[in-house]
Amino acid sequence: MSEAPAILERRVGDLTVRIDRTLCVGFGDCIEQAPDAFEFDSEGIVRFPMAGIESIERERLILACDVCPVDALSVFDADGVQIVP
Repeated sequence: MSEAPAILERRVGDLTVRIDRTLCVGFGDCIEQAPDAFEFDSEGIVRFPMAGIESIERERLILACDVCPVDALSVFDADGVQIVP
């Protein structure tokens, strides 16, 4: 069983990033785009690192979430409007 909850959220500037770990199949495209924002856990499922995500550029974070082929990553703006996927 995974050590992390099924849904993870992190606030980054004016964005909220959500990882649905039940959808993640470990392609790693998000990690390639933003290795300081995402990492694999011991099961090969994406999670947030302990530190570092707060300094990522907004557009790079959005792109990293948008490249997920299974839509396991979502991004919401300050008003709660979903902008990715």
